[in-house]
Amino acid sequence: MDQPATPLAAIRARIAAAAQVAGRRPEEITLVAVSKTHEAEAIAPLLAQGQRVFGENRVQEAAAKWPELRARYPDVELHLVGQLQSNKAEEAVALFDCIHSLDRPSLVKALGAAMAKAGRRLPCFIQVNIGAEEQKGGCAIAELPDLLEQARAADIPVIGLMCVPPAGIEPAPFFALTDKLAADNGLTGLSMGMSEDFETAIMLGATHVRVGSALFGGRG
Repeated sequence: MDQPATPLAAIRARIAAAAQVAGRRPEEITLVAVSKTHEAEAIAPLLAQGQRVFGENRVQEAAAKWPELRARYPDVELHLVGQLQSNKAEEAVALFDCIHSLDRPSLVKALGAAMAKAGRRLPCFIQVNIGAEEQKGGCAIAELPDLLEQARAADIPVIGLMCVPPAGIEPAPFFALTDKLAADNGLTGLSMGMSEDFETAIMLGATHVRVGSALFGGRG
């Protein structure tokens, strides 16, 4: 078989292959191209190839580069995949279309107020600290039901769970646990899997995979 002509084509082909093995349809899986640290000139080729969903880690960085790009590609969806400070909630609601890192009561309060003020209800994933790692964001597994209840009371549309498994060990058990937690809490979205493990994540139910380095190479 011919090799795909671009990194984006290669990733799309791998997503389709993993979905087929899992008995799923490729269109069930959203590729979030994580463009953090990369400038507009690195993002432009992916836009030209039809990619429309992008992920950024920081509000300030996204605000600096995306308005101009979105003026040319108004159908872009911008996802915040990094940690969000509560004092940036209003900016995030204005700039992004989806937030993957809702993880604590103070952020629920800030986002709920910001969404009400803007009249804009952004879909959100609750980030779960699936490996119970002190240095990582995400709510503790035991706190998930309460946080979900608080988010729903604040009229925040929670569509699923997000996780980042511990580095350097097999991610499959963590993906499987995230899938179970989502099902137990009546959620269908699963933001899980990155460049090195997205095929495993797809096998275990991922609906959104966050791929950066496999598309862009090293950091910009």
